[in-house]
Amino acid sequence: MRGGPIRRELVRGELREMSPAGARHGRLPARIARLLDAYAAQTGAGVTFGAETGFVLARDPDTVRAPDAAFVSKERFEAVGDTAKFWPGAPDLAVEVISPTDSFHEVQEKALEWTHAGSTAVLVLDPERRTATIYRAGGHAHVHTEQETLDLSDAVPGFELSITELFA
Repeated sequence: MRGGPIRRELVRGELREMSPAGARHGRLPARIARLLDAYAAQTGAGVTFGAETGFVLARDPDTVRAPDAAFVSKERFEAVGDTAKFWPGAPDLAVEVISPTDSFHEVQEKALEWTHAGSTAVLVLDPERRTATIYRAGGHAHVHTEQETLDLSDAVPGFELSITELFA
């Protein structure tokens, strides 16, 4: 196992290996997933998924991606059910945390793939710059700084989040 488990994603039929996340990287997805899960439990808005959950974004050739955290609406979750397989389709919200080894091109490619596959919003968190970029359909992206509040209610009904709270 070469020093630990190997993370993989299937991208257009090609298996890609990724290094395990570092400590700083690992804290952010846990925090956003915890906040999303608490909100989902309180409101009944949907279901939160943790890191490494596979989502089938395309077939023939297959693409199965795993965001750092994700949210699926109650209606979509109930339509599919509690499956043990990869989730069929994109989540309403996909969250990605930039790793020190990620290039801008890789992160942007992944965010655009999520939106093209049907995600309403993709939240990309940059722990080094302490910024949050939201990608939406059509490739529109907006960078937010720590002084701002994120409005993700188009993907998670009524969900807003202080960027300062994320990076605390």
